[in-house]
Order: sequence, then structure tokens, then C-alpha cells
Amino acid sequence: MDKAYNPASENQIYDLWQDSGAFTPKVPKDPAKARLEKEPFTVILPPPNANNPLHAGHALYTVEDIMVRYHRMLGDPSLWLPGTDHAGIETQFVFEKYLQKQGKSRFDYDRETLFKLIFDYVNENRDVAKNQLKRLGFSLDWTREKFTMDPDHIARVYAVFNRMVNEGLVYRDEKIVNYCTFCGTAFSNLEVEHKTVESHLWYFKYPIVGEDNQFITVATTRPETMLGDTAVAVNPNDKRYSHLIGKKLLLPLVNREIPIIFEDSIDPKFGTGAVKVTPSHSPEDYDMGKKFNLEFVRIFDYDGKANQNVPARYRGFYPNQVRQMVINDLTAANLMDKITNHSHEVGHCYKCGRPIEPITAPQWFVKIKPLADKACKVVKTDQVKIFPTRFKKSFLTWMKDIKDWPISRQIVWGHRIPAWYNLDHTPNINITFVNSKNETVTGLWTDVIKNSSYQEIKTGLQSLIAPVGSKFYLSEEEALKSGPNILQETDTFDTWFSSGQWPYSTLGWSPDGHHSPDFEYFYPTTVLDTMWDILFFWVARMIMFGVYTTGQIPFKVAHMHSRVTDSKGQKMSKSKGNVIDPLTMSDVYGADALRMALVIGVAPGSDISLSEDKIRAQRNFVNKIWNASRFVEMLIDRLDVKNISLNIDQATLTSADKDILDKLNKLIISTTKHLEHYHFGQASEDLYQFFWHEFCDIYIEDAKKRLDSTKSADEGGGEETIPVLLTVLITSLKLLHPFIPFVTEIVYQDLISKYNLPKELLISSSWPQSEKK
Repeated sequence: MDKAYNPASENQIYDLWQDSGAFTPKVPKDPAKARLEKEPFTVILPPPNANNPLHAGHALYTVEDIMVRYHRMLGDPSLWLPGTDHAGIETQFVFEKYLQKQGKSRFDYDRETLFKLIFDYVNENRDVAKNQLKRLGFSLDWTREKFTMDPDHIARVYAVFNRMVNEGLVYRDEKIVNYCTFCGTAFSNLEVEHKTVESHLWYFKYPIVGEDNQFITVATTRPETMLGDTAVAVNPNDKRYSHLIGKKLLLPLVNREIPIIFEDSIDPKFGTGAVKVTPSHSPEDYDMGKKFNLEFVRIFDYDGKANQNVPARYRGFYPNQVRQMVINDLTAANLMDKITNHSHEVGHCYKCGRPIEPITAPQWFVKIKPLADKACKVVKTDQVKIFPTRFKKSFLTWMKDIKDWPISRQIVWGHRIPAWYNLDHTPNINITFVNSKNETVTGLWTDVIKNSSYQEIKTGLQSLIAPVGSKFYLSEEEALKSGPNILQETDTFDTWFSSGQWPYSTLGWSPDGHHSPDFEYFYPTTVLDTMWDILFFWVARMIMFGVYTTGQIPFKVAHMHSRVTDSKGQKMSKSKGNVIDPLTMSDVYGADALRMALVIGVAPGSDISLSEDKIRAQRNFVNKIWNASRFVEMLIDRLDVKNISLNIDQATLTSADKDILDKLNKLIISTTKHLEHYHFGQASEDLYQFFWHEFCDIYIEDAKKRLDSTKSADEGGGEETIPVLLTVLITSLKLLHPFIPFVTEIVYQDLISKYNLPKELLISSSWPQSEKK
């Protein structure tokens, strides 16, 4: 062995594993029967986004590798299936930043061209991510690698969508959505970040119709939306307003009459107890609008500008501009009462950080309650166990109040929704396209077709918006039967609609029931490991889709790990300058050091503090394993024993031998127990303490002294020490292998080559068995 461990040798070891076929479990001829006899251990890798290199959080795939390597050594057929996620809005946002550096934007391209540019960009990054996963030692079955943009996966997603439409679980409606006018798309409630904003409450007066100089004063945080008000609401128990039942108000600046409504949810203590109601621009007001059958007046369009539904002087301006204009105009009309300081929560886009504009828009929705009820049942009954268990309560609470899920996104990159419209039968479809003169044209189909051919529109298509109620077809073939001028829906699926189907789709589920052997053998999977912050984004949706589509749970255990932070417990970010690049750390200190630093001593579900000092400390541990192994070899070589044996003669054992073997036996038991219960931090801590202190500091030193001194029959020594030294060393290597696979495999192969031990790879060897006492 070389004098020092060299991390550069790790790539060769990975190739050795992969070439051996250790990563690729075989499917028996009768997979269903074989599964009943011995269930495989299956983990689906949470697919990293295919738009950027991996970060420190991805290095936590180490947890999954620990589980898979452990079960592989137990003799379980073990599959760890890799893949990458197209990551819809995430990827398009990254790509638009890339375009921005070139002085371009998404609006410079038609849909087809932009899609191809993003696809090429993603494919380059996918290869980078794959090599990074290998560099960290992850024992993934690359023969089964998947991508969410693979045609077979898209076909399965489409099949489930069609079924859900036909069963009434997917519908199209115009509802209030969280819209980012910068990113140009809607988001679900989970994707909105609520931030406390220091702002104001504006108090202004609405004249009571038919009563001179009589007003209701309302308080609002958004004076600009008053142009779209269709009511003012008060609490029915608020005696200040009981005399106004049946009265109407005159909407200032617009001069439109609106009703006063009496709603129990209004807080009489907020402001004046009277609030303006804008159903098209507030989720709460939307609900009131539906309840009281109010008019819905949307005043801001998808570009964020005020539209034709407001008086002419406000049109074309952004919300903040309209706000100041409205304040000035209300003040000039002597309708502004007062302005007070007020802090409140405002929804922001989780991608660009800009304020969300709630607007009513035609969207595709999943009727979520029937799916959520079944998902709750399998979690309540522990058919799917969530670990740590505190997340089970969070899951059930969230699912109880879950709202219908908007699954359409107004972006190019992703799975385009498989619905087709006949343009001639739906003349009031709005279309945006780039014409032959490279001009962006927007308008009704009936108007734009007068100046452009159907082919030109189709070629340069950017987006279309079909009114709710428009007839659609679930296949292009069916649509063409209705006429030649058809266009496919331009909205794409929310990424989670695709990745929610990941477990069964990657394994070859088929809508016609003719599933692949992989699906029959490996599904349901065993464990899903992911970060707790996507429990609702992803885990819940996989459970809902799995039960709905296959009639089975997608996995038996959902293991939630926490985030990787810096040494001070702060979230890593480029702006803070505290980001740790896992690949750089692996090149400098070795992948084993990084892996161990991520898990050692970490309690389940706790934040994982990571620093270069911590990685350096684990590099020292890797070096300790290397040097201790070299030292053991040197001790053995000094004895010049011809036939090395691992058979321990109980009669020759010293008290030190018995003590280390007893501690080793206890370590096997505790490590096995910890791994079975997902206590990876405690398992790694115990292994570290045993190897460094019990084996190296105490036992090896004792063995060295015995070999250096004059031996007596009672003390033992010489050849009798070799089986104990090698047994403890080899067993320790096996126990450590799932955590730090590279150095353990290199040392193991060196021992095999030197001492004529059974030829095998450590990755394929058997897990140590404890002695029963």
C-alpha cells in the first residue's frame, strides 16, 4: 500500500464496481412469484434538476447509498434507479438567465425553437450531473437511467391525465391563481413564499347611493385593485352597518354601482370593519364572489398591466403605478380619509422573488380530495410510514385542508398538456405568435387569421388561451376529425404532475395492464428518501398518484432528511458566500470524507451542518483507516507467515483479544439495528469511535507491544494475533463500507491480493453476522 491514501484512485474503483454488474440486479423469470418469496430492496433516486451541476444538498444521496449498499450486502436484490427531472419552471428560469447574458429573452423565439434550445442545454447538464453522481460513489443502476422527458414517461403521464379527465378528476375552470407576471406563469399555493412587508393601510370612502354625503370608509392594503371592486363586505353582526342592508355604493373613479354584502368571515376589528371585495384579484374575495354571485372584473392582464376593464387613464400601467394614480385621484376627490402604517404578509414568487398577482385565469385543475382521502388512509394505517414520525402529523394536517391543484403552467419547457382545440369552432381563442416578419402578434383567432395563414400561426405559436367551456379533444387524431385548423394546448404540466408519477413510471407501469418485469418485481418500492421540505410538493403527490393509478402504495417508507447548512446553521447561498461545492471537496479530500461528514452524529430529521473543517476531520479518519491497515499489514509481514488464516483459536486468545472481539460483536449488532431504523448518524458515530479508539488506539497498540516483547505462552502473540487483527480489520471495513465505500474497497482488495483471501468485491460481500450469546 502507498504511504498515503490518494482520492484520485476513486474513479478506478467506481469503474470496477460498475463493470462487475454489482449495481444491476437481475429480474427473475417469474417476477411476481419471486417477489413473494424474497422481496427486493428498491429505492428510486429523487431526480435532480437537469439544469445545473449538483450542490451540497444532492450529496445527501449518501443516505440512500448507505441503505442500498447495506441491503446489497445482506443479499437482498437491490435496485437504486437513477434519473433526472426536466424541472419545468426551474429550468426555464435558469435558461432565461443564460439568454439574458447574451442580451436575449424567451420572447425572441417561437415555441418550438425555444423548446429545442432548452432541450439541448439540459442534455449537456444531464451528463455533468451523471458524472458527479459517479464521483461521489453512488451505486446507481445506470442501465435503468430515466429522464422525465423520455417519450415512454411522457406517454404514461398523458395516459393518466386522459383517465383523470374521463373520470372527472381533472377539469378546466377559471379560478383565482397565483400568477407571476415576470415568470409568466401560474403557481400552486405551495410555490408561493409569504413575506412580511412593511406597508400601509389606506382608508377611503365609498359614497352610498341615494344618500347625500353619506359614505362607507374601507381600509385596504391594495388601493389599486379598487378599480375591480364588485362589492364591499361587512360582518352581519356589526351594528354600525346594519342600517345599510339592501343599499348600494358608488365605486369611486369608475362610477359603477356595487352592493354591500354581509359576510361572517369579516373581522369587525380590522380597519373600519368594512372591506372592499375584488373577486378577480384576491383568493378570499374570490370565495366571497362565488358565494354571493358577484361580478368578476379582472383589471390586470398576464403581462401585469392594467387592461380595458379600467378607465382609460389607468390602462397599460403596472400595479404600483396604478396604486399611486388611484391614491392621487382619491385624494383629489376628497375621498381619501387617512393612511396608517401596517405590516402584512404578501405572497412572492419562489423563483424570481417578485410579488405574486392573484388573478382569475383559465387553468387545468386536479380535483384533489378523492385522491387525498385515499393517501391519508394509507398513511394513517402505516401502509406508508413517514420517518421521523413527527412529519406524519404534518402530512395529515395539510392533506385535510388541501385545495384543488392547478396543474397548468404557462411556460414552454415541460410536458405540453395533451388537449387540442378546433380553432374554427372556438373563434374567441386568444393567440400569441411570432409572424414571418419576426413580429409578435396577439389577438383573437378570428382577427389574426385575417392577416396570417394557419401555418404561419402554427409555426410561430407562443401561446393560446381558450375560454373556459371550449370543447377540447384528448388526441390529435380525434381533433383532426373535427377539422384541419387545430392547435394543441400551450400550457404545460406542473413539474410535480410528472414527477408525482415517477416511481411506477420509471419501473415500466403500463396503462393497459401489461406491465414490465421491472414493475412486477420492484414495485411497490421500499424506501423514498428526500428532504422534508418537499413532503407536500412531491411525497404526498406520489402517494396520491400511486394509489390512484396502480392501486398500490408507491413506497413503504418515506424517510425525511433535513437540509445542509453551513457551520453556523445558515442556509447555503451564493450571495452569502457559504456554499460548499461537493465535487471540489471530493477532489481535495476524497468523496469518502465528504460522505462521512454529511452523516456522522446527525440526529434524524435535524439540520446537517457542513464545513470544510468537518470534511477535513473525516479525511483524517479515512487516512486513519488507511494507515491502520498498512500498519496491520506491516505487523503481519514481520512474522513472515506463509498461510494466512482467519480462523481464530479460542484457546490462544488473550484478554485484549477477547475484549476487542466482544466489542466488535456488539458493534455488528448496534450498526445493524441503527441501519434498520434509519439512525445513520448514530451508526457512523459508533463505527468512528470503535475503529479509531478501540481498534487503533488500544488493540493495535497492544498487539504491537506483544509482538515487540518476549512472548510467553500465557500472553499469546505472534501468529495467534494475525486472525484477530485481520478479522477485526475486515469486519470493520465491511461495516464501514456503506458509509465510506472507496477506501474500504481499496484496502479490502489489497488484503485479498496479499493474503490469498477469497476473491470478491467488498460491495458484493456479505454483511457481518453477530455471534449469539
